[in-house]
Amino acid sequence: MKGPLEELPIPGIVLGGYPERRKLPDANRDSLAQRVRGMVAPFRRRADWDAFTWETQARREVLESLSDASFSHIVLVTRKLLFSEGFEDGLLTEAMACACEAARRALGVVPFNTQLIAARLMLDNQLAEMETGEGKTLATALTAAVAAMAGIPVHCVTANDYLVTRDAELMQSLYRMLGLTASTVTQKDDPAARRRAYACDITYCTAKELVFDYLKDGLQLGRAKHDLLHRVQVLSQQETGWQQPFLRGLCMAIVDEADSVLIDEAGTPLIVARMRQIPNEANDLLQALRIAKNLRAERHYRLAGDHAEITDQARGLLAKLASDRTGAWRDPRRREELIVHALSALHVYQRDRHYVIQDGKICIIDQITGRLAEGRAWSRGLHQLIELKEGCEVTGPQVPIAQITFQRFFPRYLRLTGTSGTLIEARRELKADYKLGVRRVPLRRSSQRRYLGIELYATQDKKWRRVIERVREMHALGRPQLIGTDSVADSEQLSQLLHAKGLIHQVLNARQDREEANIVASAGETGAITVATNMAGRGTDIALGAGVVELGGLHVISCQLNSEARIDRQLYGRSGRQGDPGSVETILSLEEPLFRRWVPGWVRHTIAPLLGAERALPNWIAARVVRLAQSLEVLARRTQRRNLIRRDALDERRLSISGAGE
Repeated sequence: MKGPLEELPIPGIVLGGYPERRKLPDANRDSLAQRVRGMVAPFRRRADWDAFTWETQARREVLESLSDASFSHIVLVTRKLLFSEGFEDGLLTEAMACACEAARRALGVVPFNTQLIAARLMLDNQLAEMETGEGKTLATALTAAVAAMAGIPVHCVTANDYLVTRDAELMQSLYRMLGLTASTVTQKDDPAARRRAYACDITYCTAKELVFDYLKDGLQLGRAKHDLLHRVQVLSQQETGWQQPFLRGLCMAIVDEADSVLIDEAGTPLIVARMRQIPNEANDLLQALRIAKNLRAERHYRLAGDHAEITDQARGLLAKLASDRTGAWRDPRRREELIVHALSALHVYQRDRHYVIQDGKICIIDQITGRLAEGRAWSRGLHQLIELKEGCEVTGPQVPIAQITFQRFFPRYLRLTGTSGTLIEARRELKADYKLGVRRVPLRRSSQRRYLGIELYATQDKKWRRVIERVREMHALGRPQLIGTDSVADSEQLSQLLHAKGLIHQVLNARQDREEANIVASAGETGAITVATNMAGRGTDIALGAGVVELGGLHVISCQLNSEARIDRQLYGRSGRQGDPGSVETILSLEEPLFRRWVPGWVRHTIAPLLGAERALPNWIAARVVRLAQSLEVLARRTQRRNLIRRDALDERRLSISGAGE
């Protein structure tokens, strides 16, 4: 059994008022014992799971016969024992049985064995892969409840404010039954409300809000988070006006959709910034945009993925132009950065793909979730350049005073775990970067989802014609359909085509993110057609309407080539949940951005003549072309995240973020 401090990371005399992992673990240096345990675990887990679930369910049935008063007494005794003795196996079973019985009494549901397995995995500091519809919300609540019963402050991290509020409200009565408090932190909350929420036993929040509050604590407390000065400040705050920190440390986090947060969004910097007036900044940006518009592709610049690169010929031209200018233009590095950002604003960042304009402002679209990334802005003048390009009011430049990425933040938790429907493909990276193992939880019912393969066409026009044809075929059968698109622009283009054919449908993208719950609620009804970006791939279950099971369930058409097969599975998982029937097919063209980026031109030109007027490539060839593009993209992103880890450490030291370099 692990030591009590590792088992129970609780603020107090031993760990201080703000416990966190100050020295990040080196996941590539496991001890021999840890390696042996990792090799043996897959062979013994089934027997362990069966014993744990049987003992827990048997004990829950005993608790079911007790009165509310007697049950409350058992809960109180169990909490005291957990606090003093830690997660000993017998106590863990008793605590889980109490949580399951609380779920029955408060929610009217008895957790399934698969949910108990997921909760046990998470309490063992592992990540649990659970398919869509298998009950991740309740499994997370059971995990949080048992940990909080032991006195550990728990942060339940989920995708957006809607899910934060929904999940907390759903599970509130369960927590009350166990004598626990739970609250939420959302973007609209003021500092006082945030402090009250974090003071609860369990706090539901998004990763973004959590990180920003952590950074603000670091700016205020600095090293005082970890030493006697913190306690002195707490005692003297009334005289000094010093504010209580938001968090009580980084004790335990349960991350919903863990691969999205820990992998896909790992490198996104979360920045606390302040406004700063930079002389001639607006004029410099305007000049950079004008110069960039006159530069020629290949001659002066090349587009490399998500940024632009300038040539030596462009550098020479800039040096000549700078001869009669002052300020930033005299600095070779700064003027080149201005031009690179201006070229990126003009040719890389696209309206309705990377951002939308709402109320005259540039709003960034999160490329992973498809939702608006509220409060986020591009740095180093890029955001202002895009505002100039679109004719929006230019916001003032901001200077970062603290920043961190998820891949540097989450390893600071003394206990870190989570769940998702798509983890297995990322297990090696999760192990390397976070020291987290991944285990797949068995399905409660066998999947009936049918995969109909990949159709690959020469052009986007041919692809959309085929999509419309398939939508009409499925609609004639009365089956509900979910059509996944790559961007806001694609979803709206498809919407126009559907309107032209008289097909009534709903659109779910970053413009409709506030209506998400209502749109999803009706997406499983007979004959429903829903066009969606990646918003429909995370945190939402599509319930089937009456008679839909008999028709064959939800049909998913994927029109997007995602960066990884794992992200494809997120969309596919909307269909065939909990053993329901369903089907999935993918319809693509050789003009997809990922193909243009990674599949050599000669390969695409060789394939195109084979397609004919409306013909698609054979499925086995199409699947290999898709796998090639995705494999190269995965490798590139993994390398980029590795480099970011190194840069993060340097940035943290430079900005004096608390805990960095300690």
